[in-house]
Amino acid sequence: MSARSGGSEAEGRQPEAAAGSTLLEIDVLTLFPAMLEAPLAESIPGRAQDRGLAAVRIVDLRRWGLGRHKSVDDYTYGGGAGMVLRPEPVAAALDELRRPESTVVLLDPGGEVFSQERAHDLAERSHLILLCPRYEGVDERIRSMVDAEVSIGDYVLSGGEIPALVVIDAVLRLLPGAIDAESTAEESFATGLLEYPQYTRPAEFRGMTVPAVLTSGHHEQVRRWRLKESLRRTLARRPDLLEGRALTGEEAGLLDEVRGDDEAGRK
Repeated sequence: MSARSGGSEAEGRQPEAAAGSTLLEIDVLTLFPAMLEAPLAESIPGRAQDRGLAAVRIVDLRRWGLGRHKSVDDYTYGGGAGMVLRPEPVAAALDELRRPESTVVLLDPGGEVFSQERAHDLAERSHLILLCPRYEGVDERIRSMVDAEVSIGDYVLSGGEIPALVVIDAVLRLLPGAIDAESTAEESFATGLLEYPQYTRPAEFRGMTVPAVLTSGHHEQVRRWRLKESLRRTLARRPDLLEGRALTGEEAGLLDEVRGDDEAGRK
């Protein structure tokens, strides 16, 4: 089942890439295909597929279900609430879908926390298989079948479909040609810092004005202001990102200015 079913013309369509130029293939193993179809057909994920940069296939895990009822889960040994994915259907699915170059990722709350660095890593692969668990998780033996386990945060969801959408969106937008290269270079976390504040028209709104430097036309001053504000926002909201960061001379100087500004503001 393909994830593609059209999309908004307002996004702007470009001719599809030449045959054989697909950069990334993704197979998503799920028990709820409908949860993925519409989101993956829209915006940047849809556009990346329209352009032939990526091919995303939504695969129903019940194809490999057991018995007449295509069972994929069972009660846990030792008792306890909820059902757990059985290893046989997952193993059969991976036996069919996996290739030598494949990377199999289990979306699991116990996995490594997904990051921009990991998104870049996955965007450089040629074939991803994303396994979306449900219920109480997976039989422990399934973990030996995957190459990585990824979590999108420290909270509980009903299954792996929403995490899979997060991973796919973050990865597809990094493929060359998916969006403007300058956009990905300046986004939050792209340089290890939060992104600087951004403004658009009108220049004044309810007494709030756009910083004069942004309308000055002085490109170097704008660049320096953006870097300083990026450091200011990171220090205020995510100081952990600055811990252990190898600051450039300019960054260190601007960070000192930020701390001086904050100190002066408290007096």
